[in-house]
Amino acid sequence: MASAAEQLASNLNFSTFAKAEDLKKRLWFTLGALLVYRLGTYIPLPGLNADAFARAFQGQSSGILGLFNMFSGGAVERMAIFALGIMPYISASIIVQLMTSVVPSLEQLKKEGEQGRKIINQYTRYGTVLLGTLQAYGIAVGLEGGEGLVLDPGWFFRISTVISLLGGTMFLMWLGEQITSRGIGNGISLIIFAGIVAHLPTAMAGTLELGRTGALSFGVIAAVVVMAVGVIALIVFVERAQRRLLIQYPKRQVGNRMFQGDTSHLPLKLNTAGVIPAIFASSLLLLPATLAGFSNTAELPGWATAIVVSLGHGQPLYMVMYAAMIAFFAFFYTAIVFNPKDTADNLKKHGGFIPGIRPGERTAEYIDYVLTRITVLGAIYLVFVCILPEILIAQTGVPFYLGGTSLLIVVSVTLDTVAQIQGHLIAQQYEGLIKKSKLRGGKRGR
Repeated sequence: MASAAEQLASNLNFSTFAKAEDLKKRLWFTLGALLVYRLGTYIPLPGLNADAFARAFQGQSSGILGLFNMFSGGAVERMAIFALGIMPYISASIIVQLMTSVVPSLEQLKKEGEQGRKIINQYTRYGTVLLGTLQAYGIAVGLEGGEGLVLDPGWFFRISTVISLLGGTMFLMWLGEQITSRGIGNGISLIIFAGIVAHLPTAMAGTLELGRTGALSFGVIAAVVVMAVGVIALIVFVERAQRRLLIQYPKRQVGNRMFQGDTSHLPLKLNTAGVIPAIFASSLLLLPATLAGFSNTAELPGWATAIVVSLGHGQPLYMVMYAAMIAFFAFFYTAIVFNPKDTADNLKKHGGFIPGIRPGERTAEYIDYVLTRITVLGAIYLVFVCILPEILIAQTGVPFYLGGTSLLIVVSVTLDTVAQIQGHLIAQQYEGLIKKSKLRGGKRGR
């Protein structure tokens, strides 16, 4: 039998949406914030020769700059004030999470609830400022090293570039937090989502243009479309997949009242790490090619040139390293974000236990055993989703934006946002039912 929430969800319609005034305000706020973000990606840095930079970017678009350009919504290609995007914040968040698992004081803060979370978030903001400053200064120096990229090189250009890029990153961080609290969905994820989606029409148009000119056959384009639909269906299925561990709670007495034992589930996602392994693996593998592109390849040693060529898009070594790093980061990041020992301790504290497993250390070992097994499946899924589009890109020359990482981000964020919208609509129906029941109760009382 369907639960009450499932029954309500099946009855959702446009009339319910029309009555949800709070949800509509949140949606309009989210759309407005994303529009502000898109406008900011077209505001160029002061003192930059835009035409010369556009020509220089074309030679590096297949490296790590292309990846960052995708996440920043094209701001890197135009070297706008949002060129750093939200990546310094994401990097700082991951670093703080890593430190939380190894620094006892931060681990204690994590266990202090809302107050500890606020302090950790503040540390993340400080880390964002530090990383953003270093990256912005590196970009300023790199732009000055390019021929004709800067109109008036010097410390004034460096300082103005650091202020502009860092200010853009901090504004995006604030904007993401506002979307999360006053809008709908996760603000940081939606900003990355908007940047990728903004370039998908261009990528599709480029693919169709290749088909019109004969560079791509109709069969190849059809295969790409079928592959994209299949990958999206796979992402939707796996991202919603869970391994539920049965949790039982014994009978307990509170005062003179006896509460019956209850059962619940501990959900373990098949892909606990999310899209982080794919982003990390892409960034690290594209870094050597990007550094080589900024240097004179004629001055590189023979072994360095061979490594750079072997790590190029579509090369066998690149594919093998990409798959291995995705699998490694899937296990590594899962170990960081999910602690079986803490989960077992919380279950023991509240009287819950897994049937047939002794509470405490044995429960932690069992949860770790199950989590390791499902993470194997999650890592295989991530490798398949990311490698299959890479093979098609290498063989057919399909635009970079149709890669597995971009599809994974777009579908995951869409699922999360739709789930939140559905939650607001269900809450709206619950409020309506409660108001009706109160009105009926009042009439009966009279």
